[in-house]
Amino acid sequence: MRIIAGEHRGRRLLGPEGETTRPITDRVKQSLFDILAPVMPGATVYDCFAGTGSMGLECLSRGAQEAVFFEVDRSALRLLRQNIDALKVSDRSRVVSSDLFGFFGTGTTVPQADLVFLDPPYRFWNERADALRKLAEELAGQLKPGGQIIFRHDAADRLELPSLERDQERTYGGMTIEFFRGAHGTSEL
Repeated sequence: MRIIAGEHRGRRLLGPEGETTRPITDRVKQSLFDILAPVMPGATVYDCFAGTGSMGLECLSRGAQEAVFFEVDRSALRLLRQNIDALKVSDRSRVVSSDLFGFFGTGTTVPQADLVFLDPPYRFWNERADALRKLAEELAGQLKPGGQIIFRHDAADRLELPSLERDQERTYGGMTIEFFRGAHGTSEL
């Protein structure tokens, strides 16, 4: 796993241990960030279910102002913090290590987001589909005008998110990436 463009291009990231996280391939990451390039400079980004932080760190390398990483797995958190330190971006990073499914009801605040990467573990599709739907609604409420939610999931799965409008969808092998915006927002993509 590595940063593929920007300030930290070519820097290797500590990768996941075991099957807790699912890294995205360089080819898919490049394709995704080619689409997101116009909105990246100065953006505030949420990396939900961040794992070791590949998506949020790529955003920071490409000019995002700030990244908020949401992760609860202890081994992934340790690696995420090491990756942030190695890239010297702790001044532009915030790590939230509480359960994302209940976070937005706690009164803890985070800045509104331009981009949200929503990449839940595939097991949540069967176990917590309703919770994912509710989380997506909460995240939609955190978007700045024109903000986007980038939802990565198994290509065989589908989750209707009534509080969001689907802008586009890309499938890469067994993975689908959907681009959503708030139901009343406008897209810059």
